[in-house]
Amino acid sequence: MMFSSLLRLRRPRNSTLLAAVMLLPLTAAALPHAFIGDAHATETPKLDTSRLVSIGGDVTEIIYALGEEKRLIARDSTSLYPEAAAKLPDVGYMRALSPEGILAVNPSAIIAVEGAGPPEALAVLRSASVPFETVPQTYERDGILKKIATVGTLLGVPDKAKALEASVAADLDAAIAESEQRPIAERKRVLFVLSVQGGKIMGSGTGTAADGIIRLAGAINAVGVFPGYKPLTDEAIIEAKPDVILVMNGGGNHATGNDELLTQPAIALTPAAEHKAIIHMDGLHLLGFGPRTASAIRELNSAIYGG
Repeated sequence: MMFSSLLRLRRPRNSTLLAAVMLLPLTAAALPHAFIGDAHATETPKLDTSRLVSIGGDVTEIIYALGEEKRLIARDSTSLYPEAAAKLPDVGYMRALSPEGILAVNPSAIIAVEGAGPPEALAVLRSASVPFETVPQTYERDGILKKIATVGTLLGVPDKAKALEASVAADLDAAIAESEQRPIAERKRVLFVLSVQGGKIMGSGTGTAADGIIRLAGAINAVGVFPGYKPLTDEAIIEAKPDVILVMNGGGNHATGNDELLTQPAIALTPAAEHKAIIHMDGLHLLGFGPRTASAIRELNSAIYGG
């Protein structure tokens, strides 16, 4: 029943199209190019991005950096930069998307960073014949450049993307080179705290945006011995011996104050607590891995080491 109501939010031709898709097998030529490509075609059909929804703060930043923001009709709740993006309709958090909200704005296409979901929501969107393109997500220099290239290709502006890639690459290389000048023996250990809930510290291991930015800034992830984000035991925090604690600014469940951190028994026994070395940074700037990452590297490096 819910699925039927969702389909009614689209134009009538989409309902007809969905019914046709279910009568497989079909030839690819029987369907509009925006929904499925002809396996024998020599050229990839151009994506209609005239009414675009962007999912992921990094994707949205790239679209603005390319000067293609006029295509945007909505964005997800992580897309808060630049300020103009926040004025667009909000279709929800990137990992908890509502198909109803997205379909209500009648998009011609969706471009989302890898990891958007949940899968059930994506299945509904695809079934409603909304082209859904994914941008790969990795937390290192080349991954940022690949995202720019991917978005540029999807928007049909590869020349603009190449120019932005070159500019971002030069800025990243300079920022990374500055960080790498610090001898390994002098690098500080940083504990990124995603949240404190029920007295439990949620820390960041390897393969995360926090791990990536800490390393690029010339520091050491104090708990870089496990993958992903995990609750940390008191013993693990004490053994990690962080020199610095890094947290995100802003509202929501991930905002953690200094007093809340310093009253945690395990945190109180760390060098970071002894020196009250707690750094707060804007979450999207810090972890976005978009066009501004070189700036985030410099800001974090300066906050850790001074200067």
